[in-house]
Amino acid sequence: MNLKNKTSKKGIFITFEGPECAGKTTQIALLKEYLSEKGKKVIATREPGGTEIGEQIRKIVKHLTGKDAVVDEAEILLFAAGRAQHVKTVIKPALNEGSIVISDRFADSTTAYQGYARGINQDFVRKLNEFATCGLKPDITIVLDLPVDIAHRALAALV
Repeated sequence: MNLKNKTSKKGIFITFEGPECAGKTTQIALLKEYLSEKGKKVIATREPGGTEIGEQIRKIVKHLTGKDAVVDEAEILLFAAGRAQHVKTVIKPALNEGSIVISDRFADSTTAYQGYARGINQDFVRKLNEFATCGLKPDITIVLDLPVDIAHRALAALV
């Protein structure tokens, strides 16, 4: 099965990765504003999310708790489903039109959170990401990081 991008993209795909409260949303907004002021067509999006299906998946994964919480195996499949929808209906069409697409998270998050953190087989995670993205990879990924103690304080301030 060949999953490579069958159309050559004209745009640029930028992803931001990092933990909660690292500043991804702020930096994405600043970059979008800067590029827009330079006359570029820019789309900012997020995962999970970016489409109605993705937003529904986000609600399910983030807000169902207790006995109804999503199990690890279902979580990774839900994220892959949302990503496939996102790539096919938002990201690829925008790139093919020459837009710059900036995404708050992408496949690297699945590798980190579901693969390493949840202990899901890395080969499976890689193959699932490849399938869900149709082989699409970011042109650049910007990783924001911060010390754990600062992240915990920032998260506590949000609650």
